[in-house]
Amino acid sequence: MTAPLSTPTQHEELSRPGRWTALSVLVLAVLLVAVDATVLGLATPFLSEDLKPTGTQLLWIGDVYSFVIAGLLVSMGSLGDRIGRKKLLLTGATAFGLVSVLNAYATSPELMIVARALLGVAGATLMPSTLALIRNIFHDARERSVAIGIWGAAASAGAAVGPVVGGFLLEHFWWGSVFLINLPVMAVLVVVGVKLLPESKNPAPGPWDLASVGLSLIGIIAVVYAIKEGAVHGVSWGVGAAAVAGVATLAWFVRRQLTLKSPLLDMHLFRNRGFSAAVLADLLTILGLAGLVFFLSQYLQLVQGRRPLEAGLAELPAAIGAVVAGLLAGRAARRFSVRAVVSGGLAAIGLALGAITLVGQNTGYPLLGAILLVVGVGAGLAFTVTADVILSSVPKEQAGSASAVSETAYELGAALGIALLGSIVTGVYRGFPVPEGTPGPVADAAHESLGGAVEAASALPGQTGAELVAAAQRAFVDGLHTASSIGCVVLVATAVAAWFLLRGQRLEDGAGAHH
Repeated sequence: MTAPLSTPTQHEELSRPGRWTALSVLVLAVLLVAVDATVLGLATPFLSEDLKPTGTQLLWIGDVYSFVIAGLLVSMGSLGDRIGRKKLLLTGATAFGLVSVLNAYATSPELMIVARALLGVAGATLMPSTLALIRNIFHDARERSVAIGIWGAAASAGAAVGPVVGGFLLEHFWWGSVFLINLPVMAVLVVVGVKLLPESKNPAPGPWDLASVGLSLIGIIAVVYAIKEGAVHGVSWGVGAAAVAGVATLAWFVRRQLTLKSPLLDMHLFRNRGFSAAVLADLLTILGLAGLVFFLSQYLQLVQGRRPLEAGLAELPAAIGAVVAGLLAGRAARRFSVRAVVSGGLAAIGLALGAITLVGQNTGYPLLGAILLVVGVGAGLAFTVTADVILSSVPKEQAGSASAVSETAYELGAALGIALLGSIVTGVYRGFPVPEGTPGPVADAAHESLGGAVEAASALPGQTGAELVAAAQRAFVDGLHTASSIGCVVLVATAVAAWFLLRGQRLEDGAGAHH
């Protein structure tokens, strides 16, 4: 089989000038998708005031982006392997910029949910292409580890920088500005990307199976929806039906992949113990990080009364920890072992979540900052090394599909972190007793969300209003404690599992892959 025209010889490729500049373009794309996942957390109180969504609509506005990305990643990764990763990346970037405008000017909760979903479709084209292109731009394994470290740092940092950027914009402009910021970045990405990025694809891809695309999208969204609704409203027939339908659809997807000649996702990848363990670790790392950052944003603003920019800056230690740890992770994994670094990272996030149970309404910043720093370091270590393991355990032609699996784990982790931990917080929060003499409608609004309680209290006479807010804040902190302790148990258990599952797993040394 002849090599495709777009790939120069190995030697030229290794010394390709501009590969680090090309990497900076890819990092830009990742940064945006990650920023967009969390920037909304801070805008939520403003958006609620303006569009007046119900509690459920608000959760959908927050999560539909991650759901759609998660549901489409595998399909888009495999589409990139077929039509060309550069082409998919640049098309997606253009769409992302255009749909951001629709988000910024949404006039109703329903329109906002649709706009976020469309943004998710565009985002799904960006993420797998970036990681697969790294696999094709960097052939030297050590350079590739550094590149993946930078890429992973951007993904984690984006999640933490989102609140800072959002905070700054919200203090100076209206909430739609958090979306318009995507436009200039996407313009740079497309202009520079056209020139610098090499095109790469699978030389013998086979057809793109639309039935599989539908099955993976429906299956993932149904499962996530069931978890979310079940946690917020309790288990009901509808939730049970969605869960069963989702699991059945995913099972059907898996069976179909095993019979297709050129599957959307090569299920045999999961026979590799290291690959499967890395995917699981990825998912839970981000679950812990996203859940924590999302709730601390609300806690810092609505319980501690910080301004949006201040709340965003308060979350910076998570970004700094993630960036530094991400850059050192490859070296650490080669020096100690993959399992030590991944298990250590997961355990760090677990312990930091455990420490949240010590946080009260008036906790000083040093403790919060330290918790966030530890979470960032843990996520940087675990996420970067698992991405490296996932990429180096597959042949280059399947880079897109493998990176899509890693990304799906990332996005599902983000959606589940917010949905699961969020739903636990909401579940505990909903039952708080309101002060006597609070009118029914006000009490209902207060039980919907903490933001709702703060707003509803302004309609009450001074003393009653203050009591209502205080009761709501106490309930929110109790919810935070419950969610964190559950998260702590899950992550520490995963750390132990990763220690056994990643036994003997190593990162590659020089150029060339081994399987």
